[in-house]
Parts: sequence; structure tokens; C-alpha cells
Amino acid sequence: MHIKVIERAQAIQVEEQEIMRRSKELEAIIRQPAEAERFRLEKLAEANRNRCILEAQADAEALRVKGEAMAYAIEAKAKAEAEQMAKKADAWREYKDAALVDMVLDTMPKIVAEVAAPLTQTKRIVMVSSGDGEIGAAKMAGEVLSIVAKVPEVVKQMTGVDITKSIQFASVTA
Repeated sequence: MHIKVIERAQAIQVEEQEIMRRSKELEAIIRQPAEAERFRLEKLAEANRNRCILEAQADAEALRVKGEAMAYAIEAKAKAEAEQMAKKADAWREYKDAALVDMVLDTMPKIVAEVAAPLTQTKRIVMVSSGDGEIGAAKMAGEVLSIVAKVPEVVKQMTGVDITKSIQFASVTA
């Protein structure tokens, strides 16, 4: 019986060693590769997260720099326009009447063109005359010039500025 107990104890030891071997085999074949894969996936996820954060930060920085550049351009343009307006105001102050005459003389051809523009659209004109005064093209030109001659009065009524007096004063002082 003692031999059987010893044999049984040795069989139990062999079984325990087999269990230990299988446990180590399971650890080496399944658990360690799974842990390595989990670690690899965690590192990939962390790297992807960091990449997204860096891209967002770069986009935000690019947007900020672009905004600053646009603000600088707007500021520079506004300063240039303000400087131009100041120079224009100085010129108007210094050469008020002469500047007014210059502006009127610049604008007059545009006014005449606008007054005469409807005539360019006509295909046929029938003129009736009593025989007194001009007839034909001279009459038509006279009508256009009559309308243009009324422009200073219209300007005076709208703005209170008598450009006829200003032009006369500028020609006397020149």
C-alpha cells in the first residue's frame, strides 16, 4: 500500500507539473501576444489622438494668422484711405473754389452724355417747327444745351452751392 501512496503522490506531482507547463504554455501562446497587441493598439490610438490634436492646433493657428493678416491689410487700407481723405480735405480747404470748378468741369461732360443718351436710342425723330429760330440738328443741340444750362440752378436748389458764382470767383482770382 505504501507503494501505491508513493505512486499516487508521484502521479499528483506529475499532474501538477503538467498543469504548470500548460499554464506557462497558455501564458506564452495566448496571454503575452494578446497583451502585446493591446499595448500596440493603445499606442496607435494615442498616436492618432495626438495627430488629431496637433492638426486641430495647426488649423487654429493658420486661421489666427490669416485673420491677423486680413486685419493688418484692412488697417493699412483704412489708413491709406484716411490719409487720402485728409489730403483731399486739405485741398478742398485750400483751393475750395478752384476745386469746385475742377469738379464741375470734370462732371459736365458726364452730365451732357447722360442728357443726350436717350437720343442715341431713337431710330427716328420728327421735328415740327414754326419757322422761327433754329431747325433740325441745331435745334436738337440747342435743346440739349438748354437742359445742361439748367444744371447749375438744380445744383443750387439741391445743395445750396451756387457753382456759377464759384466759377466766376475762381476765374477772377486766377
